[in-house]
Amino acid sequence: MSIMTPKITRFLTQNDPATPCLIVDLDSVEQQFSTMKHHFDGASIYYAIKANPAPAILKRLNALGAFFDVASLGEIQQCLAAGISAEKLSFGHTVKNTHALREAHKLGVSLFAFDCEEELHKIARYAPNSRVFCRLTVLNTGADWPLSDKFGTTTDHAYELMLQAEQLNLKATGLSFHVGSQQTSAEAYQQAIAQASTLFQRLQSQGLALDLLNIGGGLPSHYTRSVPDIDYFSTAINQALSEHFPHQRPRIMLEPGRALVGDAGVVRSEVVLTSRRGGAPTDPRWVYLDIGRFGGLAETEGEAIRYRFRTPHDDTSHSQSPCIIAGPTCDSVDVMYEKNRMTLPDELASGDKILILATGAYVSTYCSTGFNGFAPLNEYYI
Repeated sequence: MSIMTPKITRFLTQNDPATPCLIVDLDSVEQQFSTMKHHFDGASIYYAIKANPAPAILKRLNALGAFFDVASLGEIQQCLAAGISAEKLSFGHTVKNTHALREAHKLGVSLFAFDCEEELHKIARYAPNSRVFCRLTVLNTGADWPLSDKFGTTTDHAYELMLQAEQLNLKATGLSFHVGSQQTSAEAYQQAIAQASTLFQRLQSQGLALDLLNIGGGLPSHYTRSVPDIDYFSTAINQALSEHFPHQRPRIMLEPGRALVGDAGVVRSEVVLTSRRGGAPTDPRWVYLDIGRFGGLAETEGEAIRYRFRTPHDDTSHSQSPCIIAGPTCDSVDVMYEKNRMTLPDELASGDKILILATGAYVSTYCSTGFNGFAPLNEYYI
């Protein structure tokens, strides 16, 4: 279950920051990175900076020896500005415009993902002699935020593409997959590793010297429901690697984002309004916050990610009821939880400050720049 670190508790008490705001404990990020390094011994950890590209996080992880997964030229520039070498970057997005490819190559990025023929030819033209890896489509069963539709290709097509890469004077270095974000099943990784190993063997039989398997991200944060700990995943993944790569294990890449920074962050928000608009006790109770889907909580889309709320009445409340949770904007889709309502204290009222836990990932980056005139939330990295 998600928790709030003592460091964040002290910060809130001492500073009483205006809402909405995000507070991230950098020591918690460091501890999670160290835990991941311990459990995935020998693997290269590429932080997916789209989860939270704050300079303080990038600098802390860089000092710890992390690598970085980037998805745009802008993210590359953010890493370079934080003092990160281009050699530590992987351009892991399979959809890149020609300008981004050309500039990334000029800046020294040499590792690129692809999943189709046209992208492969673009890389060969605008980033010649680079190392490339092909992304496979794999099952995302068990993920709260599936990623299987937009990216990846079949193993048969990947086989043809990897052979073609060598003909284009690119270095066909390996394969990648992603089992979906907030993945709660280790079986998804095991199935994907088995799928990738079969293709590895086919390509190696054709003389390709593959040495990289990128198993993506997907490791979960702790929201309202319990999820397995990292040992559960690392044990299953290591067993699958030993089974399917018995003679020589390739270099393993991980691309965690949420799992590194999610639990380290807390959003502080204010209750703007509570209401039963029909006036009857049986009407649904609405709780409007000063942060919503446009303010950074975009992952509540489809009620996929269910954050845990902490209110000032949790320990003293005599009654609670299910609430619809909505944001502050004048837009009817700015509703976070309606089908699966949140049970909150009936004492909750306008002006109360609430905490939304495990919000270190995919909040600051999803925040709009000023929809309805609401400014982006303030961020504190401590």
